[in-house]
Amino acid sequence: MLFFLYLVSGAGMAGVGMCVMHDALHGTYSRNTKLNELMGYTLNLVGGNREVWKMQHNVLHHSFTNVEEHDDDINAPYFLRFSPHAIQRPLHRFQHLYAWFFYGLSTIFGVTGKDFVKVSRYKKYGLIKDEKSHRRLLTKIIFWKIVYFSYSLVLPVMFSPYSLGMVLLAFFAMHFATGLVITLIFQTAHIIPKAEFPLPNSSGHFIKDRWAHQMETTCNFAPGNKTMIWLTGGLNHQIEHHLFPHISHIHYGEISKIVKSTAKEYGIPYHSYPTLSSAIKHHFVMLHDLGQRA
Repeated sequence: MLFFLYLVSGAGMAGVGMCVMHDALHGTYSRNTKLNELMGYTLNLVGGNREVWKMQHNVLHHSFTNVEEHDDDINAPYFLRFSPHAIQRPLHRFQHLYAWFFYGLSTIFGVTGKDFVKVSRYKKYGLIKDEKSHRRLLTKIIFWKIVYFSYSLVLPVMFSPYSLGMVLLAFFAMHFATGLVITLIFQTAHIIPKAEFPLPNSSGHFIKDRWAHQMETTCNFAPGNKTMIWLTGGLNHQIEHHLFPHISHIHYGEISKIVKSTAKEYGIPYHSYPTLSSAIKHHFVMLHDLGQRA
């Protein structure tokens, strides 16, 4: 029963992240800005931090999609390679086999040390303006992590018949399920053979405009599938989300028809896979190819 409840919690965390928090922190969960702000705190309640996420996702990922050293979603750790411009190491030859395990660990890293690493890096980037803001953000991160670990680990150990080891194992299983689901949804949107990985020119500018850049670096899967839209919070329509991040995901299905026809009219690529499984398959191929390249 313990593992079942934690796995249900894992599914719930993934659902909250994709269907509530993501829209809220883009300001599209509601027309009411206060409600958006309030619902954005659902990320804090599951161990993350809304302010760090907005810098990582809204600022860096959406501004520099698939751009090496700028898009934090492809700034992979030592043992993974997500860009053809990243340093290649011998162990990357096998990343298509072992990456899935690290995907499952992603939210474990997120609720423990990753936020602190990001805060340090974003301070260097200038996204955190001064030392006072830096200290205040660190205090908030620590406070919310205490809240999260108190109800997710401490209370079950204190008031359930299960041992600390069993609770920790169930907690790990919960996060592994959440991390694997969320990472696959996001990775199949950008780390696929169809996607481009543009670099700025010698002047530090991009040749393509924002709209073309987003179309070339992003991919949909299962377009128009209402069940998938409901399950993923519209993240199967990543193209529409990257073009119109300030529009609620409930409209992406209809918007996609206009975007696709307009892309065809102007000769702009519109990348899409018919199903989630086909997108995952091609992500596997991309991991393999990135590991083999010189």
